[in-house]
Amino acid sequence: MSGGQSGVDRAALDWAIQNNIPHGGWCPKERRAEDGVISDRYVLEETESKGYRQRTKWNVQDSDATLIITLVPEIAGGSLFTYEYAKKIAKPCLHVFPDSQWRKKTQVFLEANPIQILNVAGPRCSNAVGIEQFVYEVLNEIVITISF
Repeated sequence: MSGGQSGVDRAALDWAIQNNIPHGGWCPKERRAEDGVISDRYVLEETESKGYRQRTKWNVQDSDATLIITLVPEIAGGSLFTYEYAKKIAKPCLHVFPDSQWRKKTQVFLEANPIQILNVAGPRCSNAVGIEQFVYEVLNEIVITISF
């Protein structure tokens, strides 16, 4: 599940499509994103608002857990809002970034939380150039972890 924004959201959706994994989520009214209209290739439902916060809340609420992927240790902007909202409604949430511990943290998180629907979130392209490769690496690792 993801909101369709450029960057992490879209990379997660592309990864799901390439791996034949069902995907979905909420996106802003009129399929709004920083780079224009979100393609219809992504199975997303529109919220009533053009703003990003409503889709963020609904994706957190409709998932079993949220995974926030960034390139840096600090969470900011919409990713911070996602993290704080997940904590506010007591939904499991994990933030990973490229360090020596992200694989172990992910494994522990998956073992501790039964997850059928995972919300994947993080910065948009303009705030994290090249993040797509790390998103793929993380999601590939998750598939390996849950396969055992």
